[in-house]
Amino acid sequence: MELLDKLNWRYAAKAMNGEKVSQEKIDNIIEAARLAPTSSGLQPFEIIVVKNQATKEAIRPVAWNQSMITDCSHLLVFAAWDTYTEDRINKMFDLTNEVRGFKNEGWENYRQILLSNYPQKNAEENFNHAARQAYIAFSAAIIAAAYEGVDTTPIEGFDPAAVDKILGLREKGLRSCVLLPIGYRDTEIDWLVNLKKVRKSTEDLVTVVE
Repeated sequence: MELLDKLNWRYAAKAMNGEKVSQEKIDNIIEAARLAPTSSGLQPFEIIVVKNQATKEAIRPVAWNQSMITDCSHLLVFAAWDTYTEDRINKMFDLTNEVRGFKNEGWENYRQILLSNYPQKNAEENFNHAARQAYIAFSAAIIAAAYEGVDTTPIEGFDPAAVDKILGLREKGLRSCVLLPIGYRDTEIDWLVNLKKVRKSTEDLVTVVE
């Protein structure tokens, strides 16, 4: 299967060569993230696409000085909602009604369930839930990049508060949760490039309940 071949090919690149990824491939990767499933379809996150080199240079020191931050073509920052609000929930439910062209009683009842639940919760609990949804889209982006023959490096090793300040995320009600440099591996200096992929066996990973 072509997709599995691509997933076997991919790895977390430890060095990138600065080559630019075509806009078409970037668009496809972002579209895959946009189409990813999320809890209640709320998509409680945004994706900030950093192309500006000066901004990448500013982020690198607060991301453990990892070279991929500055040597990538595009840096994707997945930023989750800082909390769930009535306005945010209503906006997504209204969008669903607009796109589908009708209102559904069951759907509207479900809206009220969420409105009576999420906004009353602790903001940190809500952020953690939203961040988990962002990770679903993050995973879709990684898979799509592999399909496009493009390298990525999942990065959690960074100072979120510092990245939030650089990008002005808190003012938008967002908090960064994970970074994804996108580019092409530097085969000359990446120590990981020729090493075999190591994963658990299917038997160790999967339990089948008949």
